[in-house]
Amino acid sequence: MQRRTLLTGTAALAATASLPRLAAQAQSTKTKITWWHAMTGALGDQVDRIVKTFNASQSEIEVEAIQKGTYPEVMTETIAAWRANKAPHIAQIFDVGTGSMLQAGPATKQVWQLIQETGVALDPDAYITSVRDYYSLADGRLAAMPFNSSTAVMWYNKDAFSAAGLHPEKPPETWDALRVALREIKAKLDADDGKPVDQRAMGSVTMPMTSAWFTWVQYEQYAAIHNIPFATEANGFNGLGAVLQLDTPPMIRQTARFLAMAKEGTFKYTGRDSTPSAVFYSGQAAVCFDSSAGRGNILRSARFKWGEAMLPYDPSIIAKPINSIIGGAALWSMTAKGRTAAEYKAVATFMKFIGTPEQDMLWGQNTGYIPVTTAGYELTRKQGYYQKPEGAGADVPIKQLNRGKVTALSRGVRLGNLPEIRVIIYEELEKALQGQQDAKQAMNNATERGNKVLREFQKSVNG
Repeated sequence: MQRRTLLTGTAALAATASLPRLAAQAQSTKTKITWWHAMTGALGDQVDRIVKTFNASQSEIEVEAIQKGTYPEVMTETIAAWRANKAPHIAQIFDVGTGSMLQAGPATKQVWQLIQETGVALDPDAYITSVRDYYSLADGRLAAMPFNSSTAVMWYNKDAFSAAGLHPEKPPETWDALRVALREIKAKLDADDGKPVDQRAMGSVTMPMTSAWFTWVQYEQYAAIHNIPFATEANGFNGLGAVLQLDTPPMIRQTARFLAMAKEGTFKYTGRDSTPSAVFYSGQAAVCFDSSAGRGNILRSARFKWGEAMLPYDPSIIAKPINSIIGGAALWSMTAKGRTAAEYKAVATFMKFIGTPEQDMLWGQNTGYIPVTTAGYELTRKQGYYQKPEGAGADVPIKQLNRGKVTALSRGVRLGNLPEIRVIIYEELEKALQGQQDAKQAMNNATERGNKVLREFQKSVNG
C-alpha cells in the first residue's frame, strides 16, 4: 500500500514536472503574427483588449500588437521593414495612405487574395458600402480590411445656441442657415465683451466657429456630399493620371465663403489638422467641424451641452446631399520572404474576428469610431446604445455615410502623396486668410502645385 502510494506520487510528480515542457511545446506550435498600429491611450487599450480576447478565444494563433507611433510613422516604418524583409503581418495604415499602398505591388497581400488563398470566409459585403468602397479596387475587390473608420461632422455647443436664441435641437442644415446662426452667436459675443465669464451669456465661448482637419472636411468632404469632383479619374480611383479640380467654381466659392466669414468674425482659423479640436472641447468655439471620432474626447472634456450634426450643404449645388467619406485607417496584410501559408491564414482569421458584430460593436462604443459593419451597427442599435446619454447622436455619422447612393465622386479621394497635397492646400489657404491672395488665386495655386506632386508620384510608380 505504501509502495503503491509512492509510485502514484512519483508518477504525479513526473506529470507535474512535465507540464511546463508541454505548455512550452503547445506555445511553440502556435502561429504567431504581429500587428503594428498607431493607437495610443484609450484607443491603444482597446486594441490590446481585442488582441487579448482573440488570443484567449482559440489555441492555434497568437497575435502581438505593437504601437509604432503616429499614422505617418507606422506607414514609414512598415515600408522600411518590408524592404528589410522584416514587415509585420498586419499594418494599420491611415486612409490617405491608401493610394500609395495600392501601388505597393508585392509588399501587400490584399484581402481578396487572402480570401482566395486561405479559404477564410471574409465577407466584403458585411461592411457599410461607403466604408467598403473606399478600400476596394475599381472592380469591387476588397484590398484592405476596414478597421477604425470615422467621418466628418459638425459639433455644436447647445448652451451657446440657446443663449443666442437658436434652437439647440435643430442645428442648421445648409450653409446659408449656418451663417445666419453664426451671426446671431457673434452678436451675443459682442454684447458679452468686457464682462466676467460667469456673467457672459455665452459662457466661455470666444468664437462662433472653427474647423479641424480643414482640407479633409471643407474640401474633400464638401466635394463628396455635393457629388462634385475633387480630382479627375473619379478622384484618383480610376488611375494615376488624375488632375486636381480645386480651381472649379464650387471649390473657389467654398474658399471665398471662409474668407468672408473670417473677415466678418464668424469663423476663426485655429490651426491645421487636429489642433482646433481642443478649441471646441474647452468651450471656446460654439461650432467646430471635426472627426466623428472626437466623441470620446468631448465626452471626457466638455463641460457644456453639445450636439453632433451632419455637415451643412449648398442647395444651389445639390438638392439632397449624399454620403460623406470616411477617415481613419484600415488593416493591410504585409508580405515577407519565407512567410508561410499558415501565417497568412492566421492573418485572415484574426481579421475575420475583428469584423464580427460583437467586436465591431464594442470597438465603436469604446472609441467613438463607427461600427464598420452593418451587423455591428444593427447590434449596437438593438442594444439601445444610441438612446443612452453617452450614445446620443453617435449614429449621426453612420446615417450620413449611408445617405443617398455612393457615386464615383463620393467614394473618397485616392491620390498618391495625398498628405503632401493637403499641406499645399493649407499653405495656400493660410496665405489667403492673411490677405496675400484671393480665393481664386489660392485654389489655382493649390491645383498647380498639387498636380506637380501627382505627376511626380505617377512617374515614381511607372518608372
